[in-house]
Amino acid sequence: MVAKFDLNDDSVVVIIGTGAGGGVLANELAQKGVKVVALEAGGRYLPDDYINDEWESFGQLAWLDARTTSGDWRVAKDFAGLPAWIVKAVGGTTTHWAGASIRFQEHEWKALTTYGAVEGANLLDWPIDAAEMAPWYALAETKLGVTLTEGRAGLPGSNNYKVFEAGAKKLGYKEVHTGRMAINSSEYDERPACQQTGFCFQGCKWGAKWSAAYTDIPRGEATGNLEVREHAHVARILHDDSGKVTGVEYFDKDGNLHLQKARIVSVAGNSFESPRLLLNSASAMFPNGLANSSDQVGRNYMRHTTGSIYGIFDKPVRMWRGTTMAGIIQDEARHDPSRGFVGGYELETLSLGLPFMAAFLNPGGWGRGFTTALDHYENMAGMWIVGEDMPQATNRVTLSDTKDQWGLPVANVHFDDHPNDVAMRNHAYKQGMAIYDAVGATRSFPTPPYPSTHNLGTNRMSERPEDGVCNKWGQTHDIANLFISDGSQFTTGASENPTLTIVALAIRQADHIAREMAAGNL
Repeated sequence: MVAKFDLNDDSVVVIIGTGAGGGVLANELAQKGVKVVALEAGGRYLPDDYINDEWESFGQLAWLDARTTSGDWRVAKDFAGLPAWIVKAVGGTTTHWAGASIRFQEHEWKALTTYGAVEGANLLDWPIDAAEMAPWYALAETKLGVTLTEGRAGLPGSNNYKVFEAGAKKLGYKEVHTGRMAINSSEYDERPACQQTGFCFQGCKWGAKWSAAYTDIPRGEATGNLEVREHAHVARILHDDSGKVTGVEYFDKDGNLHLQKARIVSVAGNSFESPRLLLNSASAMFPNGLANSSDQVGRNYMRHTTGSIYGIFDKPVRMWRGTTMAGIIQDEARHDPSRGFVGGYELETLSLGLPFMAAFLNPGGWGRGFTTALDHYENMAGMWIVGEDMPQATNRVTLSDTKDQWGLPVANVHFDDHPNDVAMRNHAYKQGMAIYDAVGATRSFPTPPYPSTHNLGTNRMSERPEDGVCNKWGQTHDIANLFISDGSQFTTGASENPTLTIVALAIRQADHIAREMAAGNL
């Protein structure tokens, strides 16, 4: 029996967003007997609904609401209305993600201490460390069924991987494998093994890839403690005269405004929508937005230092066959300032279909180099860079003059590359091309970063209230019953794909919230 809670029930926890943070938090709390209302701006799509076609799938799943963009990043020029490629649906971007699930390294929890002050960067140590996170990571890895972990076999290597691995080994790289992936290599947790279809970004039609959409959300609903309201676009969070949050106003599919009362509110709408919501919830008591006495809401936006490298060979590779990102080189993820930058990066296999390749390879840059690359698509291999970018106070989400379909100011995303990001990207481009050249590429070339998928920061964790938005539990410094539960709570970005860490933090946060509720502290 799926739960249905009254709008006036002020005993519920309201969670805004149902992705890696919100979806997991909702299930974990529901399993502990806590009543949860999860509000999701998008619709519900399950494996039968997913479309193995890039453009159609993008139209079905992507968050296409208006946003504006500024700054010197390439995205502002090429994709001004689309700074991010994220999902608007139950399960959030866990539908679209590639599945790479890697723990942060010990030093990455303490970037300021490890790297020292970096000019122009707003580095800060996390208020938690590797030892504290280890048991929560273990729970997250079990939940996701991460390969090459706890005795689970790795995924098979595709042709794209074989080219990648051979080149990496010729360069002397040692940490090369098909990755720790939340995609089953054999049947696990009532989900089948990967069928190597290759449409990982379009939603896994087999359900082999972990997604909150068909694991945590339905399991939470099965407890009778979770109600998910889809097509529920949250407008603002309300509070009482003491400053405690009391509920959430949201628009339904037909544009009607509702107020759901709440005991606790958790914000998990990705690093753009979460700060936007806090800023749009400004009041006489909180004139700069909720939880923003530090003026840190929206600041320190990170999106990982990214870019791609493609190699063209004299024989077919057919890079689109097989699991998209089952291939990683981790040797460069170390901190080694002798390379000319702090922090590190990973190289991961990547393939885009021809439509997206045409859109992303060199936007607006049709010419001989571009068309000959597409002519050799079948003979192409591809990889993606994921590196730690520097938090900067001026890289931030603010409210735009543009309004959305509900009349609310949309997020403006401002991003400038830091010199450290540029140095890292150039090093990665050079290494990536060398990998392909080492195995006989007739041509190798880098491509600029696409719209962001790893959106981090903007409501960061900090020890001291003046340095961030929330504490080590994701609880906002200013408002005890208001939590941040997504990647916006990241203090720094590390060099690893973020989803595993978001999930581990959500499991840990659920434990904390349930304990504090039971003790009467929340």
